[in-house]
Amino acid sequence: MSSSTRIRTVHLSVYDSLADWETGHTTAHLARAGYAVRTVALSPEPVTTIGGLRITPDLTLADLRPEDSSLLVLPGADLWDTGDELAPFAVAARAFLDAGVPVAAICGAVAGLAREGLLDERAHTSAVPMYLAATGYKGGERYMDADAVTDGGLITAGPTEPVALAREALGLLGVFEGEKLDAWYRVFHDSDVAAYETLTS
Repeated sequence: MSSSTRIRTVHLSVYDSLADWETGHTTAHLARAGYAVRTVALSPEPVTTIGGLRITPDLTLADLRPEDSSLLVLPGADLWDTGDELAPFAVAARAFLDAGVPVAAICGAVAGLAREGLLDERAHTSAVPMYLAATGYKGGERYMDADAVTDGGLITAGPTEPVALAREALGLLGVFEGEKLDAWYRVFHDSDVAAYETLTS
């Protein structure tokens, strides 16, 4: 059993202009499954999300170690596209992946990982191919037109797919599998009442 399956903690990266809506399904359902969710930022100072919520981080990025985590979650944020301030989170994602600990990225965070070279050899998705192409990355041939993609321990999703991001994370960590995972997605993405019975049985 790998260290990532024994650790019952997931780490949510937080930074100013974080897109509040993009990781809620992921963190909420992992917490309900018994995972502790800890927030990690560049400094101990509170950050303010794009929705105006203030978050006081649990730890700093300098203190984050892959061996203490089951998953690193990277939300989108305006700051991913306005400079290099969030680049240290992409460097941390590389360390996680090199250690065999999965990473889940959505929206602008996917572009940050593209700049770090983490999508050059992995299948991935995003909002649109042109968005990632603008980063100058070398992985364009591996882009997939899908709601979310998992490859080599890395989950990617576009900004309109927070439920698909969660589906991939829940599946990767074994919270739900097979029919249950499909039913979970159909309930929360499609409002499919018929899937509720499968999910709760």
